[in-house]
Amino acid sequence: MGKVFLIGVGPGDQELITLKAVRALEKCTAILYDRLVNKAILRHLKEDCQIYYCGKEPDCHYQSQDEINDMLAELAQAGHIVGRIKGGDPFVFGRGGEEALRLYEEGISFEVIPGISSAISVLNYAGIPVTHRKMARSFHVFTGKSAENLELDWRTVAKLEGTLVFLMGLANLENITGNLVANGMDPRVPCAVIMNGTTAKQQKIVGPLGKIAELVRDAGFRPPSIIVVGEVVKFNEFFNWYERKPLFGLNICVVRSKEQTKGIRERLIDLGAGLTEINTIKIQDYSHRLDDYIGYLSQYDYIVLTSVNGAKLFFNRLKKLEYDLRKISAFFAAIGPATADAIKEKGIIPELVADSFVAEGLFDKMKGHLHPGDKILLPRSKKARPYLCDALRDSGCIVDEIHLYEVRPGDMLPEEGLRGVDIILFTSPSTVRNMIAMTGIEAVKNKRCIAIGPITQQELRDNGIRSEVCKLYTMQGMIDQLLETTEKHCY
Repeated sequence: MGKVFLIGVGPGDQELITLKAVRALEKCTAILYDRLVNKAILRHLKEDCQIYYCGKEPDCHYQSQDEINDMLAELAQAGHIVGRIKGGDPFVFGRGGEEALRLYEEGISFEVIPGISSAISVLNYAGIPVTHRKMARSFHVFTGKSAENLELDWRTVAKLEGTLVFLMGLANLENITGNLVANGMDPRVPCAVIMNGTTAKQQKIVGPLGKIAELVRDAGFRPPSIIVVGEVVKFNEFFNWYERKPLFGLNICVVRSKEQTKGIRERLIDLGAGLTEINTIKIQDYSHRLDDYIGYLSQYDYIVLTSVNGAKLFFNRLKKLEYDLRKISAFFAAIGPATADAIKEKGIIPELVADSFVAEGLFDKMKGHLHPGDKILLPRSKKARPYLCDALRDSGCIVDEIHLYEVRPGDMLPEEGLRGVDIILFTSPSTVRNMIAMTGIEAVKNKRCIAIGPITQQELRDNGIRSEVCKLYTMQGMIDQLLETTEKHCY
């Protein structure tokens, strides 16, 4: 018998997941996730975890609640560690109670992991404090779904002095506001409707209670949207920290391997951007090929590492073989600061570092230090450009090239794609080729594309895709390019 985790992962912002939820996801062998869950959450799963989509859209359910309950029970009874991933909190209008009851009745072990509710977090991101000592000392959360059939005492609700929050109520906005006004609430009370809250595509309409339905209808708002009524709405102009971020309103697609996206992901999120992560490449590890050279490492004059992947695989293999790095007397050389940082993590300061992520830059750094007969170890990708190896040999050096890894096309979940993406960041020619293979060339042509350097830009040109290139051929250079060339456009 397996086990089930009922996991709340918060609203749209992928970083509003708890540490406990991340630990649970890392254990799961099967997961079921909803429509409103940010798919970036799935990066915390094991490579072989079974993934099932059971999203519910308005008037279109892929699975009924009974079918979901059955599936949870069946997977757990088959021995799986099951994660039931829910946006927000499992028990805040999330059907988590029904699922927990079914598991209890089946005698299946389960845990509930709370999540940050959209009832609070979406308001925060919209600049609206749910309470304020001088305006609202309480808040009240209601489901707005099928509001015309809710057994609410509207007379009592309309007289509540705290903040009123309605979830899933967009389709019934006129009923909600009409009932409040009809039962005595002042139609001038501030009201806000927030769509796609806590994401870079967040939009907000603010107006008086009596007119908000008309304003929202004219704006064409769609679910998911949250309705908030109360004096605290007035603060939205002063506390609107999120929508002031420089890249707010943009969805940026990062196409790298799963392991490489962390650094740029965090920087883009801090700048307010939304992310679509498509792992266009997978790293096939061939680092065992280094074993044949272990006995000769101390004889090399230079060890040249041309990528972060190569550096990590090189040192990880030496660690596995329990090789003492103190035996290496060679100078280390690196392409770009990111590769240099990967070397420095091992306590080694590279002697030569190219300023940009291109082989030509590294050779220019090295050529003044080389002597005929120098022995050079070049562990790198199987599909690396031949330029550096040829240039070093033409200088009279003896070069041993080892293909430590191969870059292969990654996997993309069926429902993922470039819909909603504004900008694509390409970090290598292989990411260009693989993206085109995965999504089709027309989907890429319709986006603004930024290349990390001229080699990557040339691959885009060869495929008829217009692009920009960074001034500095690094990940920071891509961030700088975004900030310099993107006009602020808040919604």
